[in-house]
Amino acid sequence: MSGVQRAAVLLMSLGEADAAQVLKHMSAKEVQKLGMAMATMQNVTRTTVEHVMGEFVEELREQTSLGVGADDYVRNVLVQALGEDKASGLIDRILLGRNTRGLDNLKWMEPRAIAEMIRNEHPQIQSIVLAHLDSDQAADVLKVLPERTRGDIVLRIARLDGIPPHALNELNEVMEKQFTGSQATRSSNVGGIKVAANIINELDTTTEQLVMSSISSVDSDLGGQIRELMFVFDDLGNLDDRAIQTMLREVPNDKLGLALRGGDPKVKEKILKNMSQRAAQILQEDMEAKGPVRLSEVEEAQKEILGIVRRLADEGQLQMAGKSEEML
Repeated sequence: MSGVQRAAVLLMSLGEADAAQVLKHMSAKEVQKLGMAMATMQNVTRTTVEHVMGEFVEELREQTSLGVGADDYVRNVLVQALGEDKASGLIDRILLGRNTRGLDNLKWMEPRAIAEMIRNEHPQIQSIVLAHLDSDQAADVLKVLPERTRGDIVLRIARLDGIPPHALNELNEVMEKQFTGSQATRSSNVGGIKVAANIINELDTTTEQLVMSSISSVDSDLGGQIRELMFVFDDLGNLDDRAIQTMLREVPNDKLGLALRGGDPKVKEKILKNMSQRAAQILQEDMEAKGPVRLSEVEEAQKEILGIVRRLADEGQLQMAGKSEEML
């Protein structure tokens, strides 16, 4: 079972009231993933439930040893559960009392609705909003915004280096007008080159090329730095065998066959090497039998696989080698 499925089993075992209390502390994206997992759960055996509960209790026992303070406990559990990057924002809100409810509410909205809300705002405001969203949601919003503004917005995201408290407060108040409540907000570290790279990673190939071209025409050095941090399908060839095998357990064969029709041949070679001889043969036969496919289908499959790889990396199940590392 995947980590999300185990979490779903645990929540369903807790009962409605307790599960609801847990979900209140999760992000929109996490709730959506767990909700989907719970909705598709079928025929979960008592043995499976007992196994999941046992793993949870054992993890809890290890994390609550004597000498560990409450803050450290919360921080450790969240980092182990969500990964360093995803946990950092939640840790800020829980331990540091940060409040960005106006912005956080956007995470529950459809990308097109967010785009309409910020369409007439200054590009700097648009960049802060997108930097605060999860990368895949930000990419979907960016695709809906006018093409002429996309490069400028991502450029501003890459140049963000923290937001002063008063600026974040003002932005939060603008967003809160659509919702309710208001409180003082501390400074927040959103944006930066890595955030920009993550958002671009989620774009389709055509949009990605247009955005990168726009950024490089304004600041070629910054464009180069963003490109160095981007993880594309061809980079799968740099993963070690264990990481490839972990990935293969999560990727559907039909998506894998589609994705391998494009990109570097060494990626295909690496993946086939880490499959059983029979599985590799079946995959190749399926690819040959399918015939010609649209480039958009290949790109969509590659993006889906990259999303799985990033999720596994966030969960600590594999390491993604950066481009700067592979060149050393």
